[in-house]
Order: sequence, then C-alpha cells, then structure tokens
Amino acid sequence: MRLFTCESCKGVLFFENSHCMTCNQRIGYCAEAAKFVPLPDAPASGGPVSVEVALGGGKRERFVLCKNFAEHDACNWLVREADGQPYCSSCRLTEIIPDLSDAKNRQAWAELESAKRRLLYTLRGLRLPVLTKQEDAQAGLSFHFLRGTEEAPVTTGHADGLVTLNVAEAEAAYRENMREKLGEGYRTVLGHLRHEIGHYYWDRLVKDAAPLDSYRQLFGDERASYAEAIERHYGEGPPDNWAESFISAYATMHPWEDWAETWAHYLHMVDTLETAKSHGLTLRVPGTPGAASAKVSTDQLTLADFDALMEGWQAVTIALNSLSRSMGMKDVYPFVLSQPVRDKLRFVHDVIAKSVKPVAKDTPAKATLLSTAAAS
Repeated sequence: MRLFTCESCKGVLFFENSHCMTCNQRIGYCAEAAKFVPLPDAPASGGPVSVEVALGGGKRERFVLCKNFAEHDACNWLVREADGQPYCSSCRLTEIIPDLSDAKNRQAWAELESAKRRLLYTLRGLRLPVLTKQEDAQAGLSFHFLRGTEEAPVTTGHADGLVTLNVAEAEAAYRENMREKLGEGYRTVLGHLRHEIGHYYWDRLVKDAAPLDSYRQLFGDERASYAEAIERHYGEGPPDNWAESFISAYATMHPWEDWAETWAHYLHMVDTLETAKSHGLTLRVPGTPGAASAKVSTDQLTLADFDALMEGWQAVTIALNSLSRSMGMKDVYPFVLSQPVRDKLRFVHDVIAKSVKPVAKDTPAKATLLSTAAAS
C-alpha cells in the first residue's frame, strides 16, 4: 500500500482515512483515479455531496459518497455519479451483512469492509478481474459477512465466487483464541480474505487454463478427495517436515489449500513491498557485508521482477522481525520460505503477470504493481 497525500495541506494520508489528520479536511478515495480527493461541505439543500475528479487524459467526472460512507461512516470510497449506484465498487460486492442494530456487529462489519477495500486495492494494482454477480452471474464475485450461532455456525470459505466470512474473525479475542487453538503463527481478517480470494482466482486463472499441468507438478493433483483431506488433516495433523515444502501447516491439507495459502502470501508480499517502496526504505541484506548488492533500496524495487521481489522481501521481513523483537513482541513475519515454496510463489507471480491485459493509453495512473512498478 502506498502513502497518499492530502491535496489541501500535503500531509500524509493512510488508506483508511476519511479525514486528513493534519488539517482535518474531509476526504474520499476515488478508486477510478487511485487517489484521495478533498470533499466539499454538504449542500444546504440536504442533497448528496458531489465532487469533480480528474481521471487523467483530460477527463473529469463527478463522484458522490458511497451510501455506507454517508450513512454509516463505514466506508471512505466514492461512487461515479453517472453510474446511478448507491454503493461504491467495494461495498457493491457485499451481498449480506450482519444485523447492524448490534453495536458489536456494526464494528466488526466496518473492520471487514476496511480489510476488503485493502484487498481490492491490491487486486486492482495487479489488474486482476473483479466483477460482481450482477455483472457476471457465473464468474462474478460476492461476499457474505455473517454472525454465527451455536445452532447455525458460520464457516469461512469460498464456493463459486461467493466468499463467506464469520464476522467474529474481526474480534481480536476470538481470532487469537482460534489462532492458538489451531497452532497458527498468523491469523488476520485480511489474511482470510486474501486466502479465500485465492480460491476464486484458481477458478478464474488456473482451473481451465494452460497452467493446470504446471500447477499439478508444483502443488499436487486437486482432484484428490477434499473430504478425505479434511478428515486426515484434522485427525492426524500436518507432516513433521511440512515447512520444507509448504508455506503453512494448513497448506498441507490439499492442493487447493496450498494454492490459496501461497496466493495469500504473494498478496502479503506485494502489498508490504509497495508500502516499503512508498516509504523509500533502504535495507541491508544480512550475510553480504561489503558486497555491492548488500543493500536493497525499495524505492528502486521493480515488483515485476520476481527475483528482485524476493530479494526485497528477505530484507524487509528480517528488518520487520528485528524491530518487533526490539519492542519485546513476537515476530511479525513467522514464516520460512523454502525453495519449493519460492517456486510456488513464482508460479503465482507468473500466472498473475500472464493474465494482465495491456492498459489503454488514456487509462489514468493507478497502482499497477507488476507492469509499471518501476515507474510507480
């Protein structure tokens, strides 16, 4: 995630902001232009807040606040006025939300939507297709955010473009309890969303495409019984040497889960490295004292180059864990990337890169992570 700048005072903005923390200017994020714009005061007539945004190529359009922005303060995105849609392109993907009369649900839902917007930012940056079920009933994407009960528990998962997430995952106590119970090193809402969207893109980019044979060589044959894999995984646990070939213990369960875990990890990498790039971090690569390549300048990092991406990732994660330990906290990055795991990450990288279509000349500048990372 890159840093943004307030047009009013040039102060730093973060992706979750709806006000500038320096000048208190109210702002909204325009996904079509990949930037924040200052918002005018609400009109005295009580009509919608409307703002004109430059989209590039001399084109300008008017945008209004997403309904969840205006009514619930649970969004900070804008909607193209001409679309006639009440919700932004992120909120439009959510078909079911929990009962908002419950304050606990309201807070959890807002956190889920915030994580989804960050997910969509990365997907847009990678120029991956994102369609609603209304746009394409077969290949479209939708989200159900549900509160489970003892009588009707909710299982987080993906099926035919529908991502279901238990809203309890947005509650730190529940999530930490589940992390400890399942012996996980990492568990976040954003991690769940990135994992489940990995299943969606396996269907879109691998299932019926040329990479399928190569996928099976790396990840295994997905035609193996998933029901048996679940029973074996939760009955016997992962193999003792799982870290030699898998990014996580859960990835050992079935080739589908291996793909989704690897996909999620790849999104972790490109988002974090874009953040480091935006900050202009320069990091030393341990183990190469005095060598010409001993330092990685992330502002020069080209994310389209997988080897450069991996070199930058090594430097950033070592620094992250070192800083975390200096604060007396556990490692932020509790993973080890073996060579088989790196090969799988390269496969994900290549699948995404090959899916990217050329950008039209009049397309406004956006966070294109793979094709124009060197110039971003």
